[in-house]
Amino acid sequence: MIFYRKLPIPQEIKEQFPASAAVLDTKEKTVAQLKNILEGKDDKFILVIGPCSADNEDSVLDYILRLRTLQEKVSDKIMIVPRIYTNKPRTTGEGYKGMFHQPNPNDAPDLLKGITSIRKLHLRAVEETGFGCADEMLYPENYRYLSDILAYVAIGARSVENQQHRLTSSGLDIPVGMKNPTSGDITVMMNSIKAAQAAHVFCYRGWEVETLGNPHSHAILRGFVDKHGISHPNYHYEDLENLAEIYAASGLKNPAVIVDTNHSNSGKKYLEQIRISKEVLHSMRHSESIKKMVKGLMIESYIEDGCQKISEKEVYGKSITDPCIGWEKTERLVLELAETL
Repeated sequence: MIFYRKLPIPQEIKEQFPASAAVLDTKEKTVAQLKNILEGKDDKFILVIGPCSADNEDSVLDYILRLRTLQEKVSDKIMIVPRIYTNKPRTTGEGYKGMFHQPNPNDAPDLLKGITSIRKLHLRAVEETGFGCADEMLYPENYRYLSDILAYVAIGARSVENQQHRLTSSGLDIPVGMKNPTSGDITVMMNSIKAAQAAHVFCYRGWEVETLGNPHSHAILRGFVDKHGISHPNYHYEDLENLAEIYAASGLKNPAVIVDTNHSNSGKKYLEQIRISKEVLHSMRHSESIKKMVKGLMIESYIEDGCQKISEKEVYGKSITDPCIGWEKTERLVLELAETL
C-alpha cells in the first residue's frame, strides 16, 4: 500500500459542512416515521427510490425535487425515501465506484473531494427537498461522515455476511435494511438481522465501542444468482409467504421486508420493475401475513430510461451504472401504486 494522504476524520468534515437545525429536524422526523411503519404503527408504504448511483449533483437534485412534488400527491398512502447512493460495490473491483471515489466520473479518483462532495450533496438534498434520504453503507467506517443526515441505510448483497457491517448496524439509530446475499441464502440475511438487533462490544474506527442493538434492522429481498450465473427472483407470493414463516419462528423484532424490484429480481431487465411492484401489492391483497410483513419497495429510477457508458457527452439524468426507469414511467407507477394501496 502507498499511503497517499491522511483524510479528515468525520468530526472535521461535519464542522466544515454543518447540518442546520432544519436538516437535523427533517432527519429525525423521517426516522421516527420509518420506525413507526416498521413497527406497524403507521400503515404507509415505503418507497426507497432513486438512481442506481448518485453520479451528478445537479441531476440527482433535479430528480429528488420531482419526487417532492410527487410525494405531495400520494402522501396519504406512500412515504418516499430518495436513494442517494454515493458508494457502488463492484463485483470484480473494476468500474465506477461512486461519488465517494470519483466526484466526477470522468476524472481520476479523489477521495478527499469525494468525502466533501457526498456530504454537500446529502445536505443539499435534505435542505432543498425536505426529504430524509437513504444511502448504502458499503464502508462501515465511512458512515460517520453522514451519520447526522442519513435516515436509512441498506447493507448490500455482497456485504451482508460481513461481521463489521453487522456489528456497525447494531449501533445505528436509523433503520437498516439487510439484503439477501447474491447466492440467495435467506439464512445469511436472517442471521445478519439477528446480529444487528443484538448488543455488541467491538472495535470501530480505532475505538472500543458498545452497541445496544438495532430493533429496526429488517430484510430486503433482491433475488439471487445460481451457480450457473442465472438470475432468479424471490419476490413471488410463495417467497414472501416463506419469509413470513421464517420471521414468525425467528423471534426477531419488527418483522419487515422491503422488496428490491431490480437486480436479480428483475434479471436486470429494468422495465420489469413496474410489473414486479404491482405483483408485490397483489400478493399483499391475498395474504394477511404478507400484507403485515411487506413494508415497501426499492426501485431504481432516474430522469431518463436505461443507462449509458461514462463519457464526456453523457445524457443528463441517465444512469451510468445499472439501468433505471425514467421519470414519466416512475411518476405513473407511483400514482398507480397509491391508487392500489
